[in-house]
Amino acid sequence: MAPHALKRSTLLTLCACVLVAQSMVAAVNLLIPQLSSSGLRPSHADLLWTVDAYVIVFAALLVPAGALGDRYGRKGALLAGLALFAAGAATSALAPDPALLVAGRGLSGAGAALITPTTTSILLHLAGPARRAQAMASWTLALGLGGTAGNLGGGLIGQFLSWRALFALMVPLSALLALAVAVTTPRTARSPHGSPDPLGTALLTGGLVALLFGIIEGPGRGWASPGILSAFAAGALLLALFTGHALRSDTALFDPRVFATPRLRAATLGMATGFFGLFALFYVNSQYLQGVRGYGPARTGVAIVPLIVGMALVPRLAARWSAHPRPVVGGGLVLIGLGLLGASTAGADTPYAVYAWWLLVISAGTGLSMPTLTLGVVTSLPPHRAGLGSGLGTSAREVGAALGVAVTGTVLAARPDLAHGMGPALRTVAVLVLAASAAVVAGYRDTPRPPRPAGAAARAKEPAA
Repeated sequence: MAPHALKRSTLLTLCACVLVAQSMVAAVNLLIPQLSSSGLRPSHADLLWTVDAYVIVFAALLVPAGALGDRYGRKGALLAGLALFAAGAATSALAPDPALLVAGRGLSGAGAALITPTTTSILLHLAGPARRAQAMASWTLALGLGGTAGNLGGGLIGQFLSWRALFALMVPLSALLALAVAVTTPRTARSPHGSPDPLGTALLTGGLVALLFGIIEGPGRGWASPGILSAFAAGALLLALFTGHALRSDTALFDPRVFATPRLRAATLGMATGFFGLFALFYVNSQYLQGVRGYGPARTGVAIVPLIVGMALVPRLAARWSAHPRPVVGGGLVLIGLGLLGASTAGADTPYAVYAWWLLVISAGTGLSMPTLTLGVVTSLPPHRAGLGSGLGTSAREVGAALGVAVTGTVLAARPDLAHGMGPALRTVAVLVLAASAAVVAGYRDTPRPPRPAGAAARAKEPAA
C-alpha cells in the first residue's frame, strides 16, 4: 500500500496524543503536597510510587510496544494505548486507597508506552523521506510541550481543584483523542518481519524495570543498600540474558547488533543526555520556585512557561538543517549544558527574568537537538521497524530522565537544604551533559556521503585496462 500524504489534521492528532501522554510524567509532581494530606493517607513510599509507577512501566514497555505496533498494526496499537491510558486514569481518579492509585498510574504508563512509539512510526510512514524532518520537529515540540503542560496543568489543578480532577480529566480527553485518531489517521502497512517474542519481551522488560527501580530508588534508599544493589544486579543479569537470547534467536524482539552502528549509538546517547539535563531541571524547578521563592502551585506552573518558547520556535530551524546533524546535535546539547550552568547560579535574590533567560537557553538547546536525534534513531533501522526504533529512542529518553532525577537527588541529599544544594546539583549535571555531548558529536562523524551518479558507479566497477 502506498503511503498516504501526511495531512495537517493527522499531524495535529498524533502530536496531541504524545503531548497528553508525556504531560502525565510531570503533572503529578505538583500534586504531591495535596496528595500527602488527602484522605488516602499515603505513606512516603506510596507517594514515591505514585510518581514512579507511571515512569517505570512507560519506559520498560516502550521497546516491545513499538515492535507490537509494527507487527500487528500501528493505528490499532495507538487506539489500544489510549484505551489503557483512560482506564488507568479512571482507576486513579476513583482510587479508595494508595494501592489502586499506584495501579492506575502503572496502567496509564502501559497505555503511554503504546501511544508514544506508534505516533512516531505512523508519522514517518505518512510523511515520506521529504517531510520526515519537519514531522519529527513537530513531534518533538509536542513532547517538550507535554512536560511543560504537565507542570502548568498540575500546578493549576493543585491550586484550585482536587488531585482527582487531574485523572478524571484524562478520561474524556483520551476518548476525544481516540475519536480524532479514528477519523483522521489512516492505517499503515504492517511489518511482515518478526514475530512475538514472549521470552525476549519478558527478559528485556524485567531488566529495564529492575534497572529503573535501582536508579529511581537509589537516592532515597542509598546506592550501596542491599535492595538497590540487588536491583542493579538483577537488571544486568536479565539484560545479559536478553542479549544472549536475541543473538541466538531468529525471531528476537530486536537484534542487539543494531547498536554496532555509530550513528544509532550516538543518537540514543544524545537523547538520554538531553533528557538527563532537562529532567534534572524539572526536579529542582518546582522546589526552587515554591520553597525558595515562595511561589504558589499555579504561579510555579506558569513560571516554567519560558521552556515552551525555544521548543516551539527552534525545531523549525533544526528541520532546515537536518542535512547537517553533527553541528545541530552538538550545538543543542551544549546549549542545554550551558543553560544548566547558568540556572545553577540562581538563588533567592536572583531576578526571575535572569532565571527565565536560562530556561530559554535550555529550551532552545532541546528544540535544536531533539528532532535530529529522534530522526537519527528511527532512520537507523529499516522503515518497517520504525515503531521499534521509536521505542528504543524513547526508552533512552526515559532512562536519561530517571538518571537526571537520581543524580540531582543524590547531590541534594548531601546538602542541608535546596538553597545550598541546587547549585552544586545543576553544575554536576551540566558537566556530565557537556562531557556526553563530546561523545555524541564524535559518533556523528560518519556522515553519509551523497550518492554517486549511476554512470560513475558503473565505471568504478569496471576493471582497469
